Amino acid sequence: MAERDIPNSLSPDQAKKPDQKTRLSRIDKFGKACASAVPATRYTSKSVKQHKESRSENNVGPSKTEAKPTRWVKSWVWWTVILTLIPGTITLVALAMLLKLPSAPNCPKIFWPLASASVRLHCAQLAASKQTVNDLLQAIALVRELPPNHPLRGEIDQFLAEWSQDILQLADQSFQAGNLNEAIATARQIPQDMKASQLADEQIQKWQTIWSGAEQMYHDTEKELGQRHWQSAFMLAAKMLRVDNKYWASTKYDQLNQLITTAREDGDKLGKAENLAASGRADNILQAIQIAESIEQSSYLYKQAQDSIPTFGRKMLALAQSKMDKRDADGALEIAREIPEIAGLQTEINDFIALGEAKQSAWIGSISGLQEAISQAQQIDNSRAIYPQAQELIARWQLEIQDINQLEQARTLASQGSIDDLTAAIAEAQNIPAQNPRGKEARQEIEHWNGEIETIQDQPYLDRAQQMASSEDEISLQAAITEASQIRQGRALYPQARKQIRTWQSKIERIQDQPYLDQARTLADSGDLKDAITTAQPIASSGRALSGEAQASIDGWQEQIRSQENWRKAREVAQASTPEALVEAMHLANQVSNQSNLRTDANIAIDQWSEQLLDIARSQGQSNMETGIEIAKLVPRHTAAYNDAQKQIQVWQQSLNPQPEPSPVQPSSTISPR
Repeated sequence: MAERDIPNSLSPDQAKKPDQKTRLSRIDKFGKACASAVPATRYTSKSVKQHKESRSENNVGPSKTEAKPTRWVKSWVWWTVILTLIPGTITLVALAMLLKLPSAPNCPKIFWPLASASVRLHCAQLAASKQTVNDLLQAIALVRELPPNHPLRGEIDQFLAEWSQDILQLADQSFQAGNLNEAIATARQIPQDMKASQLADEQIQKWQTIWSGAEQMYHDTEKELGQRHWQSAFMLAAKMLRVDNKYWASTKYDQLNQLITTAREDGDKLGKAENLAASGRADNILQAIQIAESIEQSSYLYKQAQDSIPTFGRKMLALAQSKMDKRDADGALEIAREIPEIAGLQTEINDFIALGEAKQSAWIGSISGLQEAISQAQQIDNSRAIYPQAQELIARWQLEIQDINQLEQARTLASQGSIDDLTAAIAEAQNIPAQNPRGKEARQEIEHWNGEIETIQDQPYLDRAQQMASSEDEISLQAAITEASQIRQGRALYPQARKQIRTWQSKIERIQDQPYLDQARTLADSGDLKDAITTAQPIASSGRALSGEAQASIDGWQEQIRSQENWRKAREVAQASTPEALVEAMHLANQVSNQSNLRTDANIAIDQWSEQLLDIARSQGQSNMETGIEIAKLVPRHTAAYNDAQKQIQVWQQSLNPQPEPSPVQPSSTISPR
């Protein structure tokens, strides 16, 4: 069909061919219907026949062939050819006339108010075959207004339903491609009075539900990413694979999956940066800033990374402030100068450095240093945030210069060393209020000078007491204590006086208690341990100088008594000579103290009793080896008979449980070669 037959509003290159066979059959059917309305051609097979019959009727009389038989015979070849060609020619002409259809209508140039239904349907089909939204809508518009009772109404309604469905399919393609608004706009172009309009509304609602659900999944995944819940984000993203939309299930899923992977890598970086920043070391915080800065702008965590950089910078500034608070100005300023500009804290850093340099000068402590600090602080403009603080420091440093001058005068007076000079120095220093910058220093100097005055006043008492105590007798020592006690509590020499008094008191107590302790030791040496303990007990419980020494002696004497008692009981029990008695005797003897002079006798007895116990075991074992084994097991470790007892036990056990002898090895048979 000629190109001119297609409406100009429809591009052939955009035409699609779904169910083309069906559409072409309908077009062919419509073409035949049009052909029936076209007038017949000028010559038909019927007119040719009538023309021949007319000519036959008009030929009256004998023909030329009858008159001239010889000429007919001579021309038979020519007639044969003519008669052969005529039927074929007639057939070809008839076929050509039958196959020739009327020219198709030129749709773009048709005046539609006068166009027939057949023409409208024909042009509508041509438009719809291009399968674009505009062409399908044009096709619908051409035929939908035909009257309901039109003979072609049934076929038209079928086409309308089909074209409406085609529009919905095109809209769905837009939806699947990720163009929701375009899909909705396309579906809503279906006329409201058509049945497919309701389907379009249902389809739009379905698309919106799918789309909003997918958007919610995406949003939930982003929320998990923001909290760095990588596993949850992956699980939520995987749900998008089941979304009934190719765009969300493929393009957006791939995009989100890549976003999660990148975010996870950047999250690890940011986590490392946060750990470094939490270490409290300036070099680690700098490294943390560098890591955060390396996270690219396309990353989901880019904003978090950028937000963390000022936070890390403030950590460095706080670290610098901490050092400044400890008067480490050099360290504080070094850290502050290392904070990179990307932290966005340059104004605060400049203020910190300006004020820090002024403090650094002031902390030198000299008047020149304070004057330099004041000069530096005065250069801070009143527009700066630290201006009020700088003004406070200037006033403080000016006051501190006055304090230094007063302290210098007081120290000059105190250097003379007399009570009057020290008193005058104290009076001068007291003019410095406690809340002044050097108020604490002034109080310390005053306390020191008061101590010097008290030392000058009290030293004679301590000197006389030490001279009295040099005789080392009880009366002299008591006199020294009385003299030193005149130094009152809270005075400079009071701690030294109390230390001397405790020493002299201890000497007095030793002089008084030593005879009683010596008497107790004499009783113990004679073997009267109980009387020795009774004599030393009052000294041990008095809390005096010899109390600890007396208690140690008492503990030793009581241990000797227990050792004697255990040794006595051991010998008594061993006289029964039964296995049980011997075991008990060895147990008691082993409780004799290693410091006791009875320990040697106890060790000898223990070895003897172990041998005796082994002899009993052997005697019993002759008649009953199992009984002998049980008795031999009672021999204690580290006794003289222990090893022999173990060997004897092994012998008896082998006798009771003999090992089977191995069966003799049978000689292998051999086959002699033939």
